[in-house]
Amino acid sequence: MTDTTDGFIHLDDLAEPRYSPAAQQLREMMATLAADCPLDTDILHARAREATGLDDFGPQDYRERLDRYVAELREIDMHGPGIVNFHAQLVQWLKNRLLLTDLLARHPEIEDIELVAPVVIAGLPRSGTTHLHNMLASAPTFRSLPYWESVEPFPLPAEAGIEPDPRVGRMDVAVQTMDLLMPHFALMHEMTTDHVHEEIQLLANDFSTMLMDTLAHVPRWTDYFWSTDQTSSYRYLVTQLKALQFLRGGRRWILKSPQHLGQLPVLDEVMPGVVVVFTHRDPVPVALSMIAMVTYSERMHRDKVDVPTVARAWVDRLEHLLNACVRDRDIIPTERSADITFDAFMADEIGTAERVYRVAGEPLTEESRSAIGRYLDGHRRGRHGRVYTSAEMFGLDPEELRDRFTPYMGWMRNRPARCSQAKVTSALG
Repeated sequence: MTDTTDGFIHLDDLAEPRYSPAAQQLREMMATLAADCPLDTDILHARAREATGLDDFGPQDYRERLDRYVAELREIDMHGPGIVNFHAQLVQWLKNRLLLTDLLARHPEIEDIELVAPVVIAGLPRSGTTHLHNMLASAPTFRSLPYWESVEPFPLPAEAGIEPDPRVGRMDVAVQTMDLLMPHFALMHEMTTDHVHEEIQLLANDFSTMLMDTLAHVPRWTDYFWSTDQTSSYRYLVTQLKALQFLRGGRRWILKSPQHLGQLPVLDEVMPGVVVVFTHRDPVPVALSMIAMVTYSERMHRDKVDVPTVARAWVDRLEHLLNACVRDRDIIPTERSADITFDAFMADEIGTAERVYRVAGEPLTEESRSAIGRYLDGHRRGRHGRVYTSAEMFGLDPEELRDRFTPYMGWMRNRPARCSQAKVTSALG
């Protein structure tokens, strides 16, 4: 990886990752643990039981999804640290199921909590969703999901009530490890212990989420995921949101995930009255930015990365999400939705917040406006630097890439005046 005078970071080791001496030392230590971290579903369940002292994983429909995922992971030529990481991740998701089932058994009143219609941001990765999510979450109006809570949403019985929360300390270590192994990841997607995270991390506890094929190239599992009804997993998500409100309060959730573009009918069914904020940007730079992030993170489990194959898979995935948006966008009616283009957002961030508050029916108080202003002052775009991308560096043809997104771009240009035509044209190139 080379820092150049053009102001961009050039990732020149995507296919064959290189590491700093400190990162390599950590990798070698982790590799010694791999033999005791098998990707075996029986052992994964046993480890989760041992860690929690619990044995009820809740509804059993997750088993097929987990079995399919683990079977495909085992086919990957995975290095030792990758095996350790996936073993720990899968055990954690199983622990979360055990802890939630136990919490619901002890507090059945959680199911009776009425979830106020959430505000959900739906847009492709790199289309402004993360910045918008964090900006809105900075105000006291909404309940959001910090990264540490998304990974360990329910405390271990032995740790309940301990301050400072041990989950926060564990996430501090995890973030430091990630920064060491992937020092340029923050340029593409900043990850800190307290940053606002996506609820796909909660959907992972039901083993049905886009997160799982972001972590590894598992094409058969991806096809299976998109071919199956996600209603039960979204209902499981709603139950988790209620449980988190029970544990740590909050009135109305602000949520975000690109996955929702492909699940709008389900989202509308399981979250009655949901308000959806759609973000739009020229999908070509969006795709290149997302592909850079995913191919870079493949080093977490592979010594050699087939960059063109992973890139093509993500073009397919992003095209699928945009086509689903074109098909289903109007399921969410005008009175509880907004379309926001990236350029319009960047040109008027406070104005965008005002628009979201209006469609959500929330007052933008001086306290909330001040909190949003403070967030914006400390989070200017590109403050960490920027990563250079091109279609060619991923083995893609620029014209073919643009052609893949032509239906969506034409649809956006012909949208009614929810965004001004000038802004739509500017945003989509």
